[in-house]
Amino acid sequence: MSNEDRGRVIGVGGVFLKSPDDKKLQSWYQDHLGVPQSPSGSMFHWRAHDQPEVEHLTVWCVFPADTKYFDPSAAPFMINYIVDDLDALLAKLSASGVQIDPKREDYDYGRFAWVFDPDGNKVELWEPPNRRRESR
Repeated sequence: MSNEDRGRVIGVGGVFLKSPDDKKLQSWYQDHLGVPQSPSGSMFHWRAHDQPEVEHLTVWCVFPADTKYFDPSAAPFMINYIVDDLDALLAKLSASGVQIDPKREDYDYGRFAWVFDPDGNKVELWEPPNRRRESR
């Protein structure tokens, strides 16, 4: 893939919901749909069609209704997208006039940034560790 093609979403990294009773909602999903729960949410492991040697992860998690993590979005949900090159994508989005949160976070499990869609929904972007080496 050329550097011009980098900076794109390659999968869903997480689905996050707010609930006035997060424990009850987590239990409902576990009891009725079999969604396993842990303190950090459900972890769904999968492999990409075009790179089956690379394992990915999608997290499903319920947050308390009063969480500030989704702020300033008023939406009761947030989607996390796995990206192939966070810096390249942020540069493209900035050039297109997309609202970008200046906050950045780096952890051993990846790099994070946030943008806002035209409806004001906060969107989380996640570049997993070693993603650049795997894609180049």
